[in-house]
Amino acid sequence: MSRVIRAALFQTAWTGDKESMIRVHEQAVRDAAAQGARVLCFQELFYGPYFCQVQDKAFYEYAERIPEGPTVRRFQALARECGIVLVLPMYEEEQPGVLYNTAAVIDADGSYLGKYRKTHIPQVEGFWEKFYFRPGNSGWPVFETAVGRIGVYICYDRHFPEGWRALGLGGAEIVFNPSATSRGLSRYLWQLEQPAAAVANEYFVGAINRVGVEDLGANDFYGTTYFVDPEAQFVGEVASDKETELVVRDLDLAKLREVRDRWQFYRDRTPGAYAPLTAP
Repeated sequence: MSRVIRAALFQTAWTGDKESMIRVHEQAVRDAAAQGARVLCFQELFYGPYFCQVQDKAFYEYAERIPEGPTVRRFQALARECGIVLVLPMYEEEQPGVLYNTAAVIDADGSYLGKYRKTHIPQVEGFWEKFYFRPGNSGWPVFETAVGRIGVYICYDRHFPEGWRALGLGGAEIVFNPSATSRGLSRYLWQLEQPAAAVANEYFVGAINRVGVEDLGANDFYGTTYFVDPEAQFVGEVASDKETELVVRDLDLAKLREVRDRWQFYRDRTPGAYAPLTAP
């Protein structure tokens, strides 16, 4: 039987300050809810610029406690008001000097469900993330939400198949991959990797990327946010490569059983053979 949920992704450009960026995202929540969406994910480090283009300790000020900080509290109230599940990719301060690239997950009743901390941290030109973040230590949690079981994998994580598989083994039905990725670096991979992960792990993927060139560097964030199903089919159109856009799509989660019954990838795994893959 069909099991359709309406899901949303939001891509946008940096507004120039944190408060106006938060207000833009609050409006996106209301717009998504008005269109019937029951879950919404924002882009990586959603309320700030992608400051990892430079190495400047001034940007440590963007970090907040999760869930005690003001942004999570603010969106908990909004999630409760709109009856929508929210995934909030943020800069997290666990304690002074201990900082993570994190996504908080809020259920449709406003309750805080937990967080995922980005596991794989790049340190390459234009993406100086090791200056800002420790590698995540959360594992790959799957969150039981009002719309089903969801997981999160953040940006650079997507190049590593292990976490995708861990989320599938944990029962994820939708995995969100909030990102800040640049046209010159990764454009050729963007519509390849996430569909391949959706097929290999037999779930839906929501891939989100910001848009525009910010004043911290030359990175050209190319949007093209999309949902993809476990047969590597885009659900509706891929978003603009330049404009702010709210992507709202219907996902039939019943398709997961159909695909898994056909292929049986999870049955045919041979984990006992994989030990060398985890050797240092």
